Amino acid sequence: MRTVQGAALDGLRARVRALAARRRPERARRPARGAAPLADRGPAVPRPDAETPGRRTSVKESPRYGAPAPAPGTTARAALAGLGVLLRGLARPRPGEVRTSAAALRALRARHGDAPALVRTRSGRTLLVLLDPQDLRRFYAEPVSVLATAPPDKCRGPNPEEAADSGCSRGELRAERSRISAEVLAAGLPVHPCSGPFLAALAEEARHLTAFAATPAATPAATHAAVTGTVSGVAAGTAARIFTAASTLDLARARYAVRRAARRIVLGDAAAADEELTGWLTQLRAEGGSPRGGRVRAARSAHDKARARIEEYAARADGDTLVGRAARHADPTGTLDPVGQAQLWLLAMDAVPDTLLRTLLLLGAHPAEQDLAAAEAAAQAAVGADRGELPRLRACVRESLRLYPVVPDLIRVTRTETEWRGVRYPAGTSVLVPAAFHQRDPERVPAAHVFVPGRWKNPGADQDIRMAPFSHGGGRCPGDQLGLMATAALCAEVLRGHRVAGTRPVLDPVGPLPTTLDPQGIRLTLTRR
Repeated sequence: MRTVQGAALDGLRARVRALAARRRPERARRPARGAAPLADRGPAVPRPDAETPGRRTSVKESPRYGAPAPAPGTTARAALAGLGVLLRGLARPRPGEVRTSAAALRALRARHGDAPALVRTRSGRTLLVLLDPQDLRRFYAEPVSVLATAPPDKCRGPNPEEAADSGCSRGELRAERSRISAEVLAAGLPVHPCSGPFLAALAEEARHLTAFAATPAATPAATHAAVTGTVSGVAAGTAARIFTAASTLDLARARYAVRRAARRIVLGDAAAADEELTGWLTQLRAEGGSPRGGRVRAARSAHDKARARIEEYAARADGDTLVGRAARHADPTGTLDPVGQAQLWLLAMDAVPDTLLRTLLLLGAHPAEQDLAAAEAAAQAAVGADRGELPRLRACVRESLRLYPVVPDLIRVTRTETEWRGVRYPAGTSVLVPAAFHQRDPERVPAAHVFVPGRWKNPGADQDIRMAPFSHGGGRCPGDQLGLMATAALCAEVLRGHRVAGTRPVLDPVGPLPTTLDPQGIRLTLTRR
């Protein structure tokens, strides 16, 4: 005789079997655990056996929008999964993601040569990946009317400022705005015309990087004794050693010092302590330009308050600040918005703390390079206008950016139909340049995973199309030299009187360097020279 519990159990089993039956067709298409995954959609290029001389193939006309048979040990799905990891790591790559993506890109190149590969990520986005330096040169040379930083439909958005910043504005106005901005930032000049005030601000704020403090082990009594000398003998020496213990430099301290210097350089000395302004700008950047719901009002409020505050500083800024230079610049067309540009410059300077920490970390792991950089900093301490050049330290900063670029991937969207290697692609195609991959490609870059600042002594190193820490062509960052000057100057201020005696993480000075370095985890121990 069946019990109530048995009947209920039988009913539950029946429901489980019914659910499994409905899911069985989907599961049948999945590979068994441990088996090779099925080939996913891959490069949209003509099959080798279908190519004919002089024949141009369109993606729409391609008879097969799929991948050929995978090479042994490599599958299309594995390659695309790695590329998806690469794209998810744009904001903050996590350990292992870039390495996986680099392996996927090498697999794509091994299967399809140097031809551009059309791939689909796990999110469903389709990207045309450029793997050959010749295609990179064309990517950087194309005008914004062909390759833009935003899809064409974004140009019809309701926010004209957003459209203007995304490359959707008229070419003449955008070119004029870029020209004026480049003149304000002194693009191409190793030392900015206002380097005197700028370097003075950087030197004064660098004290926050090297300030020594008592360690947690130092008690108030011991600290007081070390300062006043009220104890003698072994006890006094112990207290003094505790108080003068090495200082620790981390990301929080670096951001505090750099943001103070950035506000002084952009807006003037009056803005040095305005942490509230930086908070508003940080909130705007965190929204990513597309807030929803109640965050729209909060973002709009932060934008209005930040703009009003910058306008106050701009009204009394002198000509030795960036906003002052912009406001006093001849702008007959009215295309340059000094307040808006000041906001962008402040946000751009937020990349300096990360690069500063990584550069000092690399120098700490390479004592010989650190000693040479410190000697250069000491030798140029009393030099006048040329003080900001610091060629050796700039080479160290460039090498740090080669190994760990601020923007590891560049994505543009075609606004017209384009042709790459005989294949036509429609407007709206996303084109990806994996800059981090090309800069550390061991097949084409000597000592790709090693810290070698000397490679930048070559006059043509900056023109190497594979090296793009600041991009190339018309899209090159106009503030690249100012950023290099500021970062090298801060490194010099640290190394002039201190030594990076310990680092976390610990790097191998001779072996391959890690593919990622999260600045949040960097701790540098500074001792007096």
